[in-house]
Amino acid sequence: MKNSVADTGRLAWAALRMLLVLTVVTGIVYPLAVTGIAQGLFHDKANGSMVTVDGREAGSALIGQTWDLPKKNPDDANEAPRPDPRWFQPRPSHSGYDPLSTGSGQLGASDPTLTRLVGDTRKAVAAFNGVPESAVPKDAVTGSASAIDPHISPQYARIQAARVAEANGLPEQQVAKLVEDHTEGRTAGFLGQPHVNVLQLNLALRDVTAP
Repeated sequence: MKNSVADTGRLAWAALRMLLVLTVVTGIVYPLAVTGIAQGLFHDKANGSMVTVDGREAGSALIGQTWDLPKKNPDDANEAPRPDPRWFQPRPSHSGYDPLSTGSGQLGASDPTLTRLVGDTRKAVAAFNGVPESAVPKDAVTGSASAIDPHISPQYARIQAARVAEANGLPEQQVAKLVEDHTEGRTAGFLGQPHVNVLQLNLALRDVTAP
């Protein structure tokens, strides 16, 4: 009986020591090491890839945002957003690019609600940019899986160039060149698709339109 109690005590003490060691290693040492490496080697990405303009944060290069006109009635929560024609617009987001509310709309491809929304959005995008509906790419009418994707396709950026140029009084060729200059290729040459970061493109546009 005494041996059984002693053995149990030794096992309990060994388990407690292991718990303490693992707590220190995985709960303190490892997080501090990873944080230190991230801050030292990937400082910008570790802190959210924030983009600073004139000493103020303009947003994150990893999270999309809206580029809308101010509300006519700021107190009206039901007022529909109005995209600002002076800026390149992102792809749709059911969460309004809220980073605290990520995820897709969960509507299936055959869902009549999604079909109607895509059709209505395609008509609105075509009319807003003065192009035929056939020229509107898929990412202009569908949201990303995360609802906060900061990128659009080069095709979507290109059909917006004429509208942006006219709204800002710029030559269309100049705006089109901005799009090409900010078109990024596939990651590592073969992953994903070519894309354009809307925030970085609009900040470049801001630089050429600023007085």
